Amino acid sequence: MHHRNRISVNLFRCFIFKMKAARLILKIFLVISVTVALTIMTQVGGVIYLASLLFYPFINRFRGWWIRLSSKLIAFIILYVISTLLLIPPLAKQFGRVPLPAIGNHHVQPAILFTALANRNYVKPELKKIVYSAAEQLNQKYPGSKVNYLDASFPFFDGFRLWPHLSHNDGRKLDLSFQYDDIKTQVATSSVPSFIGYGSSEDPEPGEDNMPLTCSLKGYWQYSLLTHLVSQKKKQDFIVNVPRTKTVIETLAQNKEIVKIYIEPHLKIRWKIRTDKIRFHGCQAVRHDDHIHVQIRAQTIKK
Repeated sequence: MHHRNRISVNLFRCFIFKMKAARLILKIFLVISVTVALTIMTQVGGVIYLASLLFYPFINRFRGWWIRLSSKLIAFIILYVISTLLLIPPLAKQFGRVPLPAIGNHHVQPAILFTALANRNYVKPELKKIVYSAAEQLNQKYPGSKVNYLDASFPFFDGFRLWPHLSHNDGRKLDLSFQYDDIKTQVATSSVPSFIGYGSSEDPEPGEDNMPLTCSLKGYWQYSLLTHLVSQKKKQDFIVNVPRTKTVIETLAQNKEIVKIYIEPHLKIRWKIRTDKIRFHGCQAVRHDDHIHVQIRAQTIKK
């Protein structure tokens, strides 16, 4: 009987040990997953999350799992905000990059606040000056207009890919949204028809170059993917203001430092934009009839 009790105790201890080991493995897996996800989306979020783990021994003393979970989240958010506002910008300067404004400034603002919060708004100083200048010229011609920017690059390291883009990895590229009017009031609006800024496309009309169809037939399934993932209902409330959008494109094209502009071929023809700087981005990318991609030359960059 005593022998059986000892076996039972040993089995129980083994079970507890395995449960603790499984729990530890799960925690490690979650930490790694969160770190990787935050790094992919924000570059710096993974490191900041790992730094927030230093507070966990103190937070774990709190009673109630909900209080502990909330406190851990708050600790990360505080560290992230402080780093984004105070620490990252001066460090990014050492890599030759500066942030575009998180709040409207010089008639430039993020189309969605997430872009700035996720540190996806860093560019070379030269590109920032060019965008500011284009925004000022737009505002002189159309008072009250704003240039909405989308994804740029991360603050650190050339070659670090800004997912899901193929080329936003060096501070020399920037996406801008089209200029929109509220379709009901016909008044300029700084809002955009997509909650992520992308995916609300201006489709080719009959008789126009239809690269979305061409690329799809070639097997490039990702080319029009965003138009299927993003709801198009909000698009009904907006209309592209072609004169303002065309002004932005042509103003940027006139700057000698701009070497490439990507928009869909059918829009270049439809909007009668005459510049050899507009290129086709290739079927391996995604549609560019929902935004403007601009790029400056590499050799002019000064740190």
